[in-house]
Amino acid sequence: MSIHQISVFLENRPGQLAGVTRMLAAEGVDIRAISIAETSDYGLARMIVDDAHKASQILLEHGQILSMTPVWAVEVSDRPGGLLELLELLARENVDVEYMYSLFTNKEGCAYMVLRVSDDGAFHKALEGAPIKVMTAQELGLKG
Repeated sequence: MSIHQISVFLENRPGQLAGVTRMLAAEGVDIRAISIAETSDYGLARMIVDDAHKASQILLEHGQILSMTPVWAVEVSDRPGGLLELLELLARENVDVEYMYSLFTNKEGCAYMVLRVSDDGAFHKALEGAPIKVMTAQELGLKG
């Protein structure tokens, strides 16, 4: 099952990201993963939070422009080559990884990656029988 990612569009000026995180912190929303990208005109903060619906309501109430996107979270071995195993499986099925970043959450011997892929069906086919687990929101301690 996919999880919800919030993408917030930010002006390219100091303090914008601090403002977004301040809004969420004030309401008790925990950021579990974040990826920042920029262009010359704007920045994009992609986030996994513990309560995506609450976070999106807070941000929208404060005039932020955002979108919610389904993404996948997978558990990979936290060892040299653990991520390579996942990427080789996806490459064999011709699944393009559009972007990827890691979750702050971990457990002994495991790391968690967030992925947006080109083909969800091929993604699942690539992982059939593989020792890589697709995580649910519940398993990661996330709400909706």
